[in-house]
Amino acid sequence: MDFGGGEEIRFERKGRAGVVTMTRPQALNAITHRMINALSRALDAWETDPSIDLVLLTGEGRAFSAGGDIMAVYEGGKAGRPPVEFFADEYRLNARIPRFSKPYVSLIDGIVMGGGVGLSFHGSHRVLTENAQFAMPEVGIGFFPDVGGSHLLPGLEGSFGVYLALTGERIRYGDALWSGLATHAVKAADQAAIIRHLTETGDVDAALSSYTVRTAAETTQPVLEAIRRHFSKGSLAEIITSLEAVGDEFASRTLATLAQRSPTSLNVAFRQISAGRFLSMDDCMRMEFRILVRMLQGHDFYEGIRAAIVDKDRQPKWRPEGLGAVKPGDVEPYFASLGEQELAL
Repeated sequence: MDFGGGEEIRFERKGRAGVVTMTRPQALNAITHRMINALSRALDAWETDPSIDLVLLTGEGRAFSAGGDIMAVYEGGKAGRPPVEFFADEYRLNARIPRFSKPYVSLIDGIVMGGGVGLSFHGSHRVLTENAQFAMPEVGIGFFPDVGGSHLLPGLEGSFGVYLALTGERIRYGDALWSGLATHAVKAADQAAIIRHLTETGDVDAALSSYTVRTAAETTQPVLEAIRRHFSKGSLAEIITSLEAVGDEFASRTLATLAQRSPTSLNVAFRQISAGRFLSMDDCMRMEFRILVRMLQGHDFYEGIRAAIVDKDRQPKWRPEGLGAVKPGDVEPYFASLGEQELAL
């Protein structure tokens, strides 16, 4: 089935399912504009197709999807042509997925980050194997947890979403399941059987319940309690103060992590996640688009990519350099209306 995705994404009708496979394993299935538009067209067609009972999203190789095609964004921005339309179409798709009227099943066996999270975790069924690794690491490259992170993360148990947004820490399927990010945990070895059951019967709940496994949180209870205690504070400054007052191993390690992140991104992300708790998915995407436009006009995103991917020196020079140098007036413009350029949904 050809929805215009080229060799980057494959669409198949298998039994009762529309099956989507991201096919850029050499790039860890990084999301491109072509993939976004092709998946949007597929959802349009399959939602009204009576022969399709569900959509199943998978990825080839060791990653489900490691995020957006960040180098394309970097190069476009450095050339004075930031790909705003790529993000606009991506955010529209992110907002569309929760409204999709049929089961939307993501089978995640490997790395899922950034843009890959946006394609999968807003769907009705988020199924993770023991190989899955979830993260929203954007603050480490001078960006912010977008693709609906402001809708997905605020409601997680024990301020876990705030912690993930600010640290970018990776978690596995046990933590994803207890926190509410995942709906099911399964064994990687059972994937073929799960897909066969889904496509042959179209009965999502029966197929997944047959293969669901019990798994405990990987993060220990003392650490979860520490996350709840520190990251439930009402401001980023209070989180830092709380961590500094304790000085135990978790606090020291977390402070060291935060010290490596973009100070501007940390402040923007904290406000974004705090605001998202009270917004609809559509309003979250509008807010994120405002932030996105300003981020692509700034310094830290390009510096973060330079340090992490281009020069690989891992020594970004953030502007401003420290958390204390970021003032409320520096953060406010990221959330201001774009007027006629607001994201249309």
